[in-house]
Amino acid sequence: MSDPWSDLRRFTPARIALGRTGDALPLARMLEFQAAHALARDAVHQPFDADGLADALADHATMIVRSQAPDRAIYLQRPDLGRRLHPDDTALLSGMRCHGQGPQKAYDAVIVLADGLSARALHDHGKGLLDVLLPRLAGWDLAPIILARQARVALGDDVAAALNAAMVVMLIGERPGLTAADSIGAYLTFAPKPGITRDADRNCVSNIRPDGYALDNAADLIAWLMAEARRLNLTGIGLKQDRPHELPGG
Repeated sequence: MSDPWSDLRRFTPARIALGRTGDALPLARMLEFQAAHALARDAVHQPFDADGLADALADHATMIVRSQAPDRAIYLQRPDLGRRLHPDDTALLSGMRCHGQGPQKAYDAVIVLADGLSARALHDHGKGLLDVLLPRLAGWDLAPIILARQARVALGDDVAAALNAAMVVMLIGERPGLTAADSIGAYLTFAPKPGITRDADRNCVSNIRPDGYALDNAADLIAWLMAEARRLNLTGIGLKQDRPHELPGG
């Protein structure tokens, strides 16, 4: 018998009309669910290969930092520690911004790649996203790219403060779901203040992956948001993500 839902399934990865065998899901659907759950769990616990990603980004200046969470177990139990940069790395980044005996350098922005809750997302798509984003940021004075271990979104505030950067763009592995375990979220914060900046002060571009929000499209939106943030001196609820549509023939 043909499946009347098959056409609809072509347009969504959501688990719809799974059917049943007696009172249970069909075996194939149950196995698919268990496999997706295993991928999500693996993504949360997979170690972040920051050194390997730094090697892949050898054409760019990079630095590896860590949060105050000493390991993955503590990171998952203590979100507050993942939001703060390790003191040794704070001192290291602060020392980078000095040029000889001259004044401290101020960067337009710093981009942070962080494991978050899915290191796999950064392994699979981190370099690819940077490859399409950086050419859109010509003219920006960017700090070295920061790779952060055991990091939450707010750790970017500490990084920006240590480097004297006006804006931070945190590219972080998002919480895995049963549809995708490899999504990157981009969080933009203008003039971040460690311990003070709220979630409402950030803009987010979510579900960045080839089968979600395509990398090119995400890079376009991130670059536009960065430009608008710099023009308006703000991010968050005051910065709307609705870009004007181009007129036909424009």
